[in-house]
Amino acid sequence: MDVFCGIDWAEGHHDVAIIDHTGKQLAKCRINDDLDGYEVLLDLLAEHGDTAEAPIPIAIETSRGLLVATLRTGTRQIFAVNPMAASRYRDRHGVSRKKSDPGDALVLANIIRTDMHMHRPLPTDSDLAQAIAVLARAHQDAVWNRQQIASQLRSVLREYYPAALHAWREKAGTLTRPDARKILGAAPTPTLAALLPTWKLRLMMTNAGRKRGITEDAEWLHTLFRQPAARQLPSVEEAMGIQAKALLTQLNAACKAVDELAKAVERTFRTHPDAPIMLSFPGVGAQVGARILAEIGDDRTRFATAGGLKAYAGAAPITRASGKRKYVGRRFVKNNRLNHAGYLWAFATLTHSKGANAHYRRRREAGDWHAQALRHLFNRMLGQLHHCLQNRIAFDESIAFPTACAGQAV
Repeated sequence: MDVFCGIDWAEGHHDVAIIDHTGKQLAKCRINDDLDGYEVLLDLLAEHGDTAEAPIPIAIETSRGLLVATLRTGTRQIFAVNPMAASRYRDRHGVSRKKSDPGDALVLANIIRTDMHMHRPLPTDSDLAQAIAVLARAHQDAVWNRQQIASQLRSVLREYYPAALHAWREKAGTLTRPDARKILGAAPTPTLAALLPTWKLRLMMTNAGRKRGITEDAEWLHTLFRQPAARQLPSVEEAMGIQAKALLTQLNAACKAVDELAKAVERTFRTHPDAPIMLSFPGVGAQVGARILAEIGDDRTRFATAGGLKAYAGAAPITRASGKRKYVGRRFVKNNRLNHAGYLWAFATLTHSKGANAHYRRRREAGDWHAQALRHLFNRMLGQLHHCLQNRIAFDESIAFPTACAGQAV
């Protein structure tokens, strides 16, 4: 490769630098973030030897957006360089700590000129895998947003309406439950809740989709809402009720978004060729499987070994050694989305796989904390997932955990 390109990405414009194999700058320009700007960039690349058979490699500080989507057509290698890594490279060219957008584009071009073998190009994932990634990340963000709003609502209710927190404290989903949101919408203050008759509580639960335990819970709530309790001043209580109802409106919208995205994720994920293999693993459902697939993709050349996948997910430990000092601990630089999905997966396997549960118990007996033991289990399951995807085979408990299965047979 004789020509390299670096692009400093920004919201409204992008700076481009093209250099040759000696580091000499051949061209530079600034393009707008629109179709005309993309065409200018492609024409500039073509002027310096870019062809469909031998495309010029490009380094950029992002892996998403219309610009990246335009450049990823064909066999072009796109290197998404972490901005922190680019900042370290900038210091190689000068100690004055000066910075400019054209200068950053030049630094990015030099990164792949000198150290291309140290960086990994964007994977060649299929269109379906990229679509699943969009939906799975949107669903994950919606779940986090729902939890944040629910926490805000809980904080407000604690100040004037503790009975509402006690009512659904032991129920799955707590304030995000449909029946909880239905009743809080009708009675956002303790005064209004005390006026609700039992029949109306039953009706709201039924309308919210409850099927069992309606009569018992309605009678219990009827009693709870009428118990003597500390109250705010009437005007303050009414104002806080308005605040809670505003948060409840946001929570209803967030819950609806989560439900709609969950259906879209499951529908799209099950059409992917890797879905049957991933669903064969204990603890992996459509949502967790889609989140894992979204982060690892379906380009089987992306991770040459299981160790690379484990490091990417933050499941493998990292070693820091200098002289007589040595430290082995968890990774802080990782794919946080995949790591989060991994903990959900590992925790779910405890009740779906006797071998995984035995592995977790051994780690706990060895002195690991709960999170450490789950990380060890996630590390092991990732290695098995890498093997199954590479060889196109389903998960087999007797092969994955032979000791546990042998003991079970005895």
